[in-house]
Amino acid sequence: MIIEPRIKAFEAMGLGLFVHFGLYSVLGRGEWVKHHERMPNEQYEALTKTFDPAKDWATRLVGTAKRAGCRYITLTARHHDGFSLYDTCGLNDYDAVHAACGRDLVAEFVQACRAEGILPFFYHTLLDWREKSYRENFPEYLDYLRKSIEILCTRYGKIGGIWFDGKWDKPDEDWQEDALYSLIRKHQPDAIIINNTGLGARGQLGHIELDSVTFERGRPGPINLSDSPKYIASEMCQTMGDTWGYGANDLNYKSPAELIGDLCVCRRCGSNLLLNVGPRGDGTLRPLDGELLGCIGRWVESYGEAIHAPRPTDIVVEDKPQDFVLRDGADYYLFCHGLGMSGDGNVAVAKEQCNSRFALNVPVKRVVWMDNGQNAAFEQADGKVSVRTTLFPYGTNLVVRVAKIET
Repeated sequence: MIIEPRIKAFEAMGLGLFVHFGLYSVLGRGEWVKHHERMPNEQYEALTKTFDPAKDWATRLVGTAKRAGCRYITLTARHHDGFSLYDTCGLNDYDAVHAACGRDLVAEFVQACRAEGILPFFYHTLLDWREKSYRENFPEYLDYLRKSIEILCTRYGKIGGIWFDGKWDKPDEDWQEDALYSLIRKHQPDAIIINNTGLGARGQLGHIELDSVTFERGRPGPINLSDSPKYIASEMCQTMGDTWGYGANDLNYKSPAELIGDLCVCRRCGSNLLLNVGPRGDGTLRPLDGELLGCIGRWVESYGEAIHAPRPTDIVVEDKPQDFVLRDGADYYLFCHGLGMSGDGNVAVAKEQCNSRFALNVPVKRVVWMDNGQNAAFEQADGKVSVRTTLFPYGTNLVVRVAKIET
């Protein structure tokens, strides 16, 4: 099986930020608003006259992602409405440089990523509600699509990858994937190529040039690579509310605990978590988005080492199915769920301290809690290790606690 260095490097990123941003952000009713409300082109496209993100939108967005512990950001360079955040160089005038802002927003995004050491990825729709050739002359549309992708691959320096979405809209068409992916490989040989299989086909393998499968809104599981000639990564994309694009009335947000749990489940399978935000029309995030990302950043501050290089193991933690162990060389990382806080019985919900017991045949030197550097008591005998798990002190609960096991 071929193992591409770019794919292993992608897996080690662990956490990325998904950004759904476009004309729909002005309305605040989600990224599918044009389609769901059957909005005429003239009405929807009039939004270009008011689409004018703040000058520092990209700097603020990337800074927030950096503080959250994200190592890459995937931005919707063009979504299904057909509007492009980049200069389409004459393919049409339905882009940001012809909108009220008069700027190439992808260029601003890339520049901000470079400044923070974040790798920029581009989401690009495959389906297009506006382009007539998508409905009337599909080969002509595919030529338009490839020219669009070539712009993204040649005008912004080295990029992390291209994230396609929408093939599921015409599953029986010949999308000429060979031509599309070879174009990317020509200009960006190290780019990760992803083609989202959607809600109905999570984790499904596709074209040989694809580097990662997707798990949209679903926690990942192991991938069957027995018939694959090359190693494939996986990525779960999840949004913090219900909509991907900004939804002003979307209050059904996930808790920090649930999002941290998603990140840990992803790493248990070796998958990345691509966590979504939908900026408002001016490019800023609603405060709730920023606070949730800040909570995740606080967790990554303590345990970030455990979510990058370490890889899945087949070690089973006895009597604790949620808990698991990752490995990086001679070091192991024990992820412990549900420990809770210690404290006076009149204020703290009682939790019993217990042991995490699992098979490990190599001698253990030390077990240390990564959040405070304190040693954890452990015993090793008969090919098994038993770690005495300790509760968080009152006033602290980081949801999932990680201990580093040095051998």
